[in-house]
Amino acid sequence: MANLKDIKNRIQSVKNTQKITRAMKMVAAAKVKKAEYTVKASRPFSQELMTMFKRMLSTVGEIQNDGEKFSHAINNYPELLTRRELKTEGLVVVTSNKGLAGAYNANIVRTVLKRIEENKKNGIETKLYVIGQKGISALQHKPDVDIVKKYLAVIDNPNATGANLVAEDIAEDYVNGVIDKIEIFTTRFNNMMSYSVQNWEVLPVEIEHDDTPKLDALMEFTPSAKAILEKIVPMYITNEIFQAVLEAYASELASRMTAMSAASNNAEQMINDLTVAYNKERQGAITNELIEIVSGAAAQGK
Repeated sequence: MANLKDIKNRIQSVKNTQKITRAMKMVAAAKVKKAEYTVKASRPFSQELMTMFKRMLSTVGEIQNDGEKFSHAINNYPELLTRRELKTEGLVVVTSNKGLAGAYNANIVRTVLKRIEENKKNGIETKLYVIGQKGISALQHKPDVDIVKKYLAVIDNPNATGANLVAEDIAEDYVNGVIDKIEIFTTRFNNMMSYSVQNWEVLPVEIEHDDTPKLDALMEFTPSAKAILEKIVPMYITNEIFQAVLEAYASELASRMTAMSAASNNAEQMINDLTVAYNKERQGAITNELIEIVSGAAAQGK
């Protein structure tokens, strides 16, 4: 009978866990549709902004600092567009604050650690700007990992304010020569069932030179190219971070929904298996009791 009680307690425990996984699946499913719409709606703007920005840089050419003063590092476009020898690379790593999302965070962390190892072999130092508690927890105790800044609130409610906070920090370090390159490690949302880990190069900006004559090769700037660059460079950096966070947020929800769906199905299968085991044990116990009764009656009859 003790074995029957253990199995019954186990069945109840799995049922309680299944309630949690189903609830988490429903919450993720309710949020992921909105996140999917937001991320897909923002992609055309991000792509067009990058295209226009690169066209502009291709037309303007090399940018010189004429002794201008800037109130914020992110507005210092001459320094932000300057190419330097790569000694230190800054990586913006986008993860989640919550777990139970399958291998979502592990995939990002694994990719970042691989890049850190590659940089170490090439004599390049790596500094991390980590978004999300799971990334911080996974990376902060790893050897040769230098986390410069940590951001927790940015991923829970993706917005321009949070992206601007990260952009200002990395821009300040780039202008001050702390880092010589900026890349973002995030996940691109593909659909409800899949995502892909990607790294986006932010600074320095890679311009593709094409010798083919084009009708729109020349651009006119009003009031001036410098005035436009002072506005568009912060917009470009902030938007890249914002888009990366949107993509990661949608990917996280989709991954959690898939993981919780699989967990709920596994729990259902486990409940069925335990129920079968419980019924077998119960049937065996009843059979033993009947044998004992029959044996006792037979003994009294003699």
